[in-house]
Amino acid sequence: MSAASISICKFVGTISLGLLTGASASLTIFASSLRNIASFSIFAAYILSPRRARHPYMLYTSVLALFTGPGIDYAMALREGSHERRAILDLEAQGEDVNGEQVRHAVERMRATEGVRTLVGGVAFVMQVVGIWGDGA
Repeated sequence: MSAASISICKFVGTISLGLLTGASASLTIFASSLRNIASFSIFAAYILSPRRARHPYMLYTSVLALFTGPGIDYAMALREGSHERRAILDLEAQGEDVNGEQVRHAVERMRATEGVRTLVGGVAFVMQVVGIWGDGA
């Protein structure tokens, strides 16, 4: 594969990761599209590169970009346990009879999840930028 195609894949992946890191929780459709574009383009650059140019940072970055979605949700759910999941279901089932304390707790939990998601996306972005800089591309 030509070096220009691989460079374009790296560039598109890096820009998508940068935008993904800054995407807010209200843009979930936008964030999932960026996550998929970044993961696919960086992994494609890894696969299409000649053997001597297959640097592991591209593989690590594509995995981290994929992990910023459902992987973070799964990890946070494991950390909080099944009791928290039951509390969320109870909160949704109550309808208008919702306690303000429960809502505050749910919002804080969502804020923490988005913070972790942004941190992992930022690590992937920095890793990709440093890797591209090291490649000289």
